[in-house]
Amino acid sequence: QLQASGGGAVQAGGSLRLSCAASGRTFSSLSLGWFRQAPGKEREFVAAISRSGGRTNFADSAKGRFTLSRDNAKNTVYLQMNSLKPEDTASYYCAASPTGVIPSFQRYYDYWGQGTQVTVSS
Repeated sequence: QLQASGGGAVQAGGSLRLSCAASGRTFSSLSLGWFRQAPGKEREFVAAISRSGGRTNFADSAKGRFTLSRDNAKNTVYLQMNSLKPEDTASYYCAASPTGVIPSFQRYYDYWGQGTQVTVSS
């Protein structure tokens, strides 16, 4: 199971840190990803991190503003979002993939958490 938290409402330029805690599997054997879905839009890739945390992959929209880290001892992955923009408003979902890569395509992710809402006002 994956449990996402940390969403909220902020003004443009602000920051939020999303967390995703995992249980029920060997956390360190999973790549972790974040996706988001805005109203009326398809769910899209945001970022992913490898099993060890040594490699990350970001969508162009997140590069330079978001960072991703994980703490395998705490079974938790963190998405730090800085310089938030109104277009970042969405429900954010964490997902886990048993593959050894850090995929950006949803089909590689077998486990999904519930969304946490991020609202950025201008």
